[in-house]
Parts: sequence; C-alpha cells; structure tokens
Amino acid sequence: MNIMRVVRDLVTTQRVAGLQARKLRVLEDAKGNVEVAVDAVGAREGDFVITIAYSSARIATGDPRVMTDLTIGGIIDDWTEDKWHGPLRASP
Repeated sequence: MNIMRVVRDLVTTQRVAGLQARKLRVLEDAKGNVEVAVDAVGAREGDFVITIAYSSARIATGDPRVMTDLTIGGIIDDWTEDKWHGPLRASP
C-alpha cells in the first residue's frame, strides 16, 4: 500500500466494459508522480488516501472482474502536508 493524494476526478466518455461505471481519480505521490485509480471509497479532491495495487486492487473494488491495478482502499483521517513532504515515516 502507498499513501497518495487525490488531485482530481477523471471523466471518461468511452471506456472498456471491465471498468464498468467506476469512479476514477487522478492521484499524486510525494514525488509528484501521477497515476489513475478506481475509487472504491468515495474520496474527494485533496484527500490523502491509501492505495492497493496489482491483483489485490481488483479484489478491493468488491468485484474481481473490474479491470484495475490501482484502487483507493481508504481515506486517511489524520495526515498533514508536513508529513507528506520528505521521507514518508509513521510518527512515533
């Protein structure tokens, strides 16, 4: 799992059936890398989230037939900008 921040919604007018009608979000990691994830929890722009990747991402959507390799698995309740920049470490 990784910590990422929701940058914005991603709206697509055409998509493969394997993505169904799932909400897509653009995410950014602490280094500024951008990825697209299926949103299984209702995250909003600016939220810090945990992501689930690879084959587990399909299971995390609640339907293993969904074609994704990155899913938002949870919204982080207590995460601030100062924890975001620099090395990502848990507080003692």
